[in-house]
Amino acid sequence: MSGVVDAQGRIRAAGGVVLREGTVLLVHRPRYDDWSFPKGKADHHGESDEDTALREVREETGLRCALGSPLPAVTYTDHHGRRKIVRYWCMRDVSGAFEPGDEVDEIRWLPPGEARSALTYDHDRTLVDALGTCADA
Repeated sequence: MSGVVDAQGRIRAAGGVVLREGTVLLVHRPRYDDWSFPKGKADHHGESDEDTALREVREETGLRCALGSPLPAVTYTDHHGRRKIVRYWCMRDVSGAFEPGDEVDEIRWLPPGEARSALTYDHDRTLVDALGTCADA
């Protein structure tokens, strides 16, 4: 099993729901042909979930973000049959610019209702429903 695992044997991952002027950032991953939030696995045992979230958002979107309120963690079984837990935070973009790449080829800034409809996975939709907990939503 690749990736850092938690005490329950789940792969640890983290990401962000990036907010800007009443919109939410979605990323398109061509490998899976899905729309989701930027996220990824912790890359070593010493990396905190917060650092993982900020790094993954930066790597996938080119945006440097400020960490905001935590959102509910999402647990699921990935396409390889591995159990995964993803911790998310509300984020506000501070600087940077998106450039398409192999991992993420397109982004969209959408109002929450449109974002909820565009997301591929139900577990991501629960994060849109929780945006009211974000101080700057």
